[in-house]
Amino acid sequence: MQSGRAKTKRWLLEFEQAAPREIEPLMGWTSSRDTRQQLRLWFDTREDAVAYAQKNGIDAQLISDTRRRRQVVSYSDNFRFDRRGQWTH
Repeated sequence: MQSGRAKTKRWLLEFEQAAPREIEPLMGWTSSRDTRQQLRLWFDTREDAVAYAQKNGIDAQLISDTRRRRQVVSYSDNFRFDRRGQWTH
């Protein structure tokens, strides 16, 4: 199965944790009093995300995605005669 590239060019605004997480003593569930942690806002462009943060007085920190992009390979490439690397099956 191969992953697609849908929704990979969008910008995400997440809030930092304002209150620490606590373990509820009776059931052992983890909870927090900060409900902003559950909120995620998606934007189509970087400028829209920055403008929203400035308009609402949110201190924003931009973090670029530095993950390596996957090379798209078809299933039939596993059986090519000029394949690099050893066949393990």
